[in-house]
Amino acid sequence: MRLFASAPPRRTTDRLPLVLAAVLLLVGGLLLALPDRAGAAADTLISQGRPATSSSVEDSTFGPEKAFDGNATTRWASAEGVDPQWIKVDLGPSATVSRVKLVWEAAYAKAYRVEISADGSTWTRLATETAGNGATDDWTGLTGTGRYLRVYGTARGTSYGYSLWTVEVYGTTSTTPPPTGAFTVVAAGDIAAQCTASSSSCAHPKTAALAQRIAPSFYLTMGDNQYDDARLSDFRNYYDKTWGAFKAQTRPVPGNHESYDPAGAFSGYKSYFGAIAYPQGKPYYSYDQGNWHFVALDSNTFDDAAQIQWLKDDLARNTKGCVAAYFHHPLYSSGGHGNDPVSKPVWQILYAARADLVLNGHDHHYERFAPQDPNGQATADGIVEIVGGMGGAEPYDIETVQPNSQKRISGTYGVLKLNLTDTTYSWQYVGTDDQVKDSGPTYTCH
Repeated sequence: MRLFASAPPRRTTDRLPLVLAAVLLLVGGLLLALPDRAGAAADTLISQGRPATSSSVEDSTFGPEKAFDGNATTRWASAEGVDPQWIKVDLGPSATVSRVKLVWEAAYAKAYRVEISADGSTWTRLATETAGNGATDDWTGLTGTGRYLRVYGTARGTSYGYSLWTVEVYGTTSTTPPPTGAFTVVAAGDIAAQCTASSSSCAHPKTAALAQRIAPSFYLTMGDNQYDDARLSDFRNYYDKTWGAFKAQTRPVPGNHESYDPAGAFSGYKSYFGAIAYPQGKPYYSYDQGNWHFVALDSNTFDDAAQIQWLKDDLARNTKGCVAAYFHHPLYSSGGHGNDPVSKPVWQILYAARADLVLNGHDHHYERFAPQDPNGQATADGIVEIVGGMGGAEPYDIETVQPNSQKRISGTYGVLKLNLTDTTYSWQYVGTDDQVKDSGPTYTCH
């Protein structure tokens, strides 16, 4: 039995007997001449090349974008043996969907839903399959409006995962130009404990491998890159063996542990990263990617007037439409360290400059907050803060849940996968098992 949110859509499958298929082809040809078929003939493919995300991937060669690249020989594949799984496409600010065509690989869904959403959080069902047999499912006669469409698999047809050669979404879109300049960034804080891959409990080799599988444009670190005292010898013995594999693509900031080096505060950090961490001669710097302006700050020295003045001047010069800042100490956190008021003056500057996103570490958990102002008041023009301190250090418990905290995860190591365009941002918290543990909403830059 199939359940529908509106009038039942029509699904065809390429597993029909040849004679029946021939009859349907003949009837379909005759129906094309009828007036009420004119609209269906005008359906336009609106999903090809659009930004895509998924609950998991088998590995980086089977990313969700492969189902929307127009190439019939590439595919998305989820992690094996786990239900449920999903794949989602961003169709643009507003789309009306009339048809969805799914070309399954051998790892198909026995049961799944086709759903649409305006915000990526609340979903409306367009079609439901409860007895899928793979190959091609062509859902026609659909009626749905929204920005995001996803295929949500609830039961696998095999012992493997879910895999789609192609997802084609047909309909119409608004005249608003689609987001451009899309790129991906991986971020994490609190990374290299003094252990190696020879220990099964050592987490930073696993988060490093995950970060490499995602294959982003570049990597961010939010401090406490090396434990416990961030000596140069420790960087070489631990961090360099894992996250050091993509050191040249990393844009780090220091945490409080970098200041503990007996050879001098930040000595090992500065010696290891060199100009990568000090591109402008200071432990704070900025750079651009697409329509994004990134500001990397040293929250150990937020009382340094020179850094504060530099930040004001840097933001005044910025010409990009989206702004992200990252530093170690979070203004708001539900973890063991809790809220850190040292960051409030910086938040006030960022808020006045209409910054969009702040990334932090320090507390060893994952947490996301709704947009808020420096005083912790929820507001649509506020800053979204994410704590991402699960890069490898021992997890901290959630202690006092703060206002505007929307999601908290402790005990699961992973990284942030940031999906950025010229006008929007969203993210996923991905665990070292390649499973998506949380997905943030899609926000439009201020």
